[in-house]
Amino acid sequence: MPDTTPAEIQWFIYALADNGALDASDGFKLFHKLPEGSGLAEYAQNVLDRMAGDASEEEAAELLEQIQTLADYAVEQAQTGELPPFDDIEEDYDEEYEEEYSSSPQNSGSGNFEKTVQDQAALHFEPFDIDYSQINSYADLPSFSDTSNLSDEELAGRMIYLLSCLRHLGCSDLHISGGSMPFVRRSLQIERIDSYVLTAEDSFRLNTSLLSAASKEQFVNDQDMGYALEVGINRFRVCLMQEKDGTAGSYRLVPDHICSLAELGYMEKDIPTIARLLDYTNGLVLVTGPIGAGKTTTLASLVDIVNSKRQDHVITVEDPIEILQLSKGCQVTQREVGQHTASYSRALKAALREDPDVIVIGEMHDLETIENAITAAETGHLVIGTMHTGDAPNTLNRLLDVFPPAQQPQIRAMTAGSMRGIICQKLIPDGFGGLTLVYEIMLNTMAVSNIISEGKAFQLKSTMSVGIKQGMCTMDQCILEKYTQGLITYEAGRPHMVDSVAISQMEQLHATREAKKLAAAKK
Repeated sequence: MPDTTPAEIQWFIYALADNGALDASDGFKLFHKLPEGSGLAEYAQNVLDRMAGDASEEEAAELLEQIQTLADYAVEQAQTGELPPFDDIEEDYDEEYEEEYSSSPQNSGSGNFEKTVQDQAALHFEPFDIDYSQINSYADLPSFSDTSNLSDEELAGRMIYLLSCLRHLGCSDLHISGGSMPFVRRSLQIERIDSYVLTAEDSFRLNTSLLSAASKEQFVNDQDMGYALEVGINRFRVCLMQEKDGTAGSYRLVPDHICSLAELGYMEKDIPTIARLLDYTNGLVLVTGPIGAGKTTTLASLVDIVNSKRQDHVITVEDPIEILQLSKGCQVTQREVGQHTASYSRALKAALREDPDVIVIGEMHDLETIENAITAAETGHLVIGTMHTGDAPNTLNRLLDVFPPAQQPQIRAMTAGSMRGIICQKLIPDGFGGLTLVYEIMLNTMAVSNIISEGKAFQLKSTMSVGIKQGMCTMDQCILEKYTQGLITYEAGRPHMVDSVAISQMEQLHATREAKKLAAAKK
């Protein structure tokens, strides 16, 4: 029996096996797949998630009570200093366990890097020692033309090296697809990194080189897969899929630290307004924007603010977990859809039984999730979520339109009472060779609440425009302010504006600045 397993875990597994709920050998295997340092609470939650399956809410509640009883028993028995009597299954267990665990990826080295399973949601690799002073452009990266000549182990090493170098070069995404040249996204622009066109076989081998044999088989069967990848302290979000030219993979380079709102591009005057939204003990706060708008990093920043200024229980539901949150003032519990729970809606239901103060939902996109979020916000929890909408009016319309017409008046009334604020954002070129964040902030004032209740979302823009004193701003006002502060050029910001008043102000300011430049040049 492995002596690294805590006594309370052993007693918990023994209790499960004694009740016929789980084979003891499977129980130990399950524990050793959890992240290092996991305790009884994390293990019991994992067992509960697996056993609940498609159980009804009543059945799940009964199962939770049974699991808690066994966990309490395990703690009591562990305090005696004795270990459970596994004699009747030990021989069979040891043989199976040693064979599987000793050959698992987390206990075997691979060339110049070590591959381990950090947790069920993330594959972990040790980073290469790279001299980044020699990596100044894509030309300094290894060519893909020799892909077919490399072993699977060498390809895995190539992928880790490539992702590390692309992070150094400032890229946000890597794309590897059959029938296409490898390309990246940098400052929102697509850039080719090699002229070699990958074959279907090349793309499959590259995209699956980081997977275990079991995960590779799962991808072949499901034809889609998403997971988090860790290289040292750096994290990447990986999405694989099958398409007409073979296998395609996208690799999102997650920031290597939790950025502050100022680092993300929020202006100093707006940061206190956003921080105040996180002081509420209940209500709904939404971060919205198109794909690639930086919602995940903003959400992580908001969670970090809550984690630093409050002493509460925070439960996050993400797909996958991209940015790790270490508990500070708060106890932060992070769950991943597909690994720790079946869906957002199901995790949200379960979260309400886990005594949370703050619930963070990585994506609100279906009726059940949205309905549960609004209900949770109304019944005493601060709910922070994201949606793929471009502005505050569209966010409210999307929030309400998912419901049947007969239910919309009730949901509208609930939203009017529970909504705290909406932050809509997007990334645009700043005109100086980089990107800048532009955004709008809607706060639920009395006027906004009336607009929501009456279903007149088209009036929101004008209300937000005159709500500057309360801390609100529109996207156009944000762009104008960034131009005023010299954070964005006129040429970069003007195409993204639609409000005639803000456009007129920007044009006047631009004309004044150009006139001053001309006058200075003539002197």
